[in-house]
Amino acid sequence: PGTSKQSVYNALGDFADAGLARRIEPAGHAGTFELRVGDNHHHVVCTGCGRIDDVDCVVGEAPCLHVPEGSGFTIQTAEVTFWGVCPDCRATTEAEKPRGSR
Repeated sequence: PGTSKQSVYNALGDFADAGLARRIEPAGHAGTFELRVGDNHHHVVCTGCGRIDDVDCVVGEAPCLHVPEGSGFTIQTAEVTFWGVCPDCRATTEAEKPRGSR
């Protein structure tokens, strides 16, 4: 209980450095950590409530995206963030609409 937030974040950063956790930082949102590591999954973020879900690699083999030939880079991972509205926010929005406007 007496551990500072900074100590917790330092430990999480160390876990990420060791490959035991992964830090994700969607634009405009606080960074968060996840335990799903070792694969090349992506994320979907709700623009309503900020919920973040995992999305498996959507096209082809990892890293899922291909850089045009001649870039000189050997791609190891790709970070893709999808933005949309989650089912709960959609349901809330639908429920708030006046009758007859659906």
